[in-house]
Amino acid sequence: EIKHGRVAMAAFVGYCVQSNGIHFPWNIQGWQGTPVVSFADIAAAGGPADQWDALSTPAKLQILGVIGFLEMWSETSVVLKADGQEHYVRGGKPGY
Repeated sequence: EIKHGRVAMAAFVGYCVQSNGIHFPWNIQGWQGTPVVSFADIAAAGGPADQWDALSTPAKLQILGVIGFLEMWSETSVVLKADGQEHYVRGGKPGY
């Protein structure tokens, strides 16, 4: 599908960026007494798989939850109908 091809391309670029140690200059957490963890701390863990392992479990759940919600939302027929579209398996345009 077109949408999944776009996601795969974005994932490849993200993998390349992470492998080269490029990261945001601010902290991931450290608000109201929580321990300070910066993007540099996570990037220092190694490659992308090691960086994923360095994330806390709540951070991983937050990432997976947001991705799951966005996937569910983009496939909802109510949202597509409000936008004047149909689901691609019901005659709609693929990749919308």
